[in-house]
Amino acid sequence: MNVFGIDIGGSGIKGAPVDLERGDLAQERHKVLTPHPAEPDSVLAAVKEVVGHFEWSGPVGVTFPGVVADGVTRTAANMHPDWVGLNVGKVLGDALGMPATVINDADAAGMAEVSFGAARGHGGTVIVLTFGTGIGSAVFVDGRLLPNTELGHLELRGHDAEHKASSKAKEVEELSWKHWAHRVSKYLAHVEMLFSPDLFVIGGGVSRKAEKFLPLIEGVRAEVVPALLQNNAGIVGAAMAAKG
Repeated sequence: MNVFGIDIGGSGIKGAPVDLERGDLAQERHKVLTPHPAEPDSVLAAVKEVVGHFEWSGPVGVTFPGVVADGVTRTAANMHPDWVGLNVGKVLGDALGMPATVINDADAAGMAEVSFGAARGHGGTVIVLTFGTGIGSAVFVDGRLLPNTELGHLELRGHDAEHKASSKAKEVEELSWKHWAHRVSKYLAHVEMLFSPDLFVIGGGVSRKAEKFLPLIEGVRAEVVPALLQNNAGIVGAAMAAKG
């Protein structure tokens, strides 16, 4: 069964039909840049472009980089503040002319990794972290999701953790892999102190370069592994949410 998934990120909006039996993209994904400022109207136009590229008709799952409760966005840290308080499911559904289900972006990626990826079959506490424009988080206990955890906003040395340890922070500050891995280690140790996970799964675009930084992670008891679905996890998870 194929369902369409869209992943809205701070830098890009990407989507594709997803084969939910295999947990993989059914076609090569299509990506457009996230408009700046990322106001609702401009982002909706970009989402329509992605869906239109495939001439898709049917249910659509969409991720959003913020807290989503009952289809309504409560936060929008790396998006325009006009998103806060919107019933995004309805707004997107009306814009696309088809049913739309909205879920937190990291929760979607985590669902995909737990069902089809690096955390498949793993019991205990699993934390999936997506490193990109910010840091997204998804917490699972024996496969059950605790939604909207937003652990990227934990305070680390007086700053939001994502302002120091995200992929964007690495790029903006031109950090070496060693320096960035040191920051990520401090962040993971802080999360571990709070949640005592059995497994960390590192996702987002940086997961494609796991060999450059994972061997440099230190001071963490839990196993730390790269996401198997890499930057497609959000698309797959969005499609899973649309299927229900």
